[in-house]
Amino acid sequence: MPDTDVLVVGGGPVGLAAAVEARRRGHEVVVLEPRTGTVDKACGEGLMPGALRLLHAWDVDPAGHPIAGISYRSPAGHVDHRFRDAIGRGVRRTVLHDALRERAATLGAVTVTGRADDVRVTPAGVEVAGISARHLLACDGLHSPVRRLVGLEAPARRGAGRADGRRYGLRRHHRLAPWTDLVEVHWSPVAEVYVTPVAPDLVGVALLGPRGASLDDALAALPELAQRLAGAPAGPVRGAGPLRQRSTRRTAGPVRLVGDASGYVDALTGEGLRVGFAQAVAAVATLDDPAAYERAWWAATRDYRVLTSALVAWAASPLRPTIVPLARRSPGLFAAVVERLAA
Repeated sequence: MPDTDVLVVGGGPVGLAAAVEARRRGHEVVVLEPRTGTVDKACGEGLMPGALRLLHAWDVDPAGHPIAGISYRSPAGHVDHRFRDAIGRGVRRTVLHDALRERAATLGAVTVTGRADDVRVTPAGVEVAGISARHLLACDGLHSPVRRLVGLEAPARRGAGRADGRRYGLRRHHRLAPWTDLVEVHWSPVAEVYVTPVAPDLVGVALLGPRGASLDDALAALPELAQRLAGAPAGPVRGAGPLRQRSTRRTAGPVRLVGDASGYVDALTGEGLRVGFAQAVAAVATLDDPAAYERAWWAATRDYRVLTSALVAWAASPLRPTIVPLARRSPGLFAAVVERLAA
């Protein structure tokens, strides 16, 4: 007999969400995670309304700061859109992790410290780190070892644009009161700088750009924002990337790739957790039907993949300076894109 029904590899927010969903559906769950304690990560920390709605369905309600919409900003001006039907929330990644970890534990998910150094498919399911399970949900991030071990890693390909086309993320917090309830996306000549309110006295500042991009250099090109943030850094700069990751499929026998492990375009549209949570729900609902999970994965990620890929290609082209002016001239189109991604 396997040790558990579902083995979740990766104890970040998506892995813990998968554990919560699996326990709610009556499955025995073990979460395998090499890190102990609260896990932090370089990310924008904005939860879109759809992500917050899923968290509430799991009885998870992390503290943070309301997010009422998105603002695109450049020296040429800005365009704002406030969500029509619901609000999001800026939440420190550590706060979100603790809330999901507590909920998973309350529901009876067991967390084991260890690494997925080998994945062995067995007649009864799968075995990893000495733990046998009927099903494996690989929620182990951008550089997923499980994706590689089970042969679902797509060959790397060089992208278009600056340098080799790969983009990276950086994040730092600043200790000051938020001046807006919008996520501000500041478009500098070479990178995007996201400002997300995450607490009454804290904002997160994240950069997305090419290899070697500097948060301080990007802020130097945005003097108004730099002045607001001057003298208030709180904590180190964290990094992540390269952001674009691809998989050949999302299933291999009893294994399902979920969240960033299943493939990732870019953080530009800020909906990574919403999409990851939706994949977690789909994976648990289709444990015995890999074809159904593939279909559900494509459906859950379609808007994100199409819109984000198009926007990243635009941002990496000579037309980059036209993004904010066009959004200002077409506020209805801007609003439609924001609403589609936030749902």
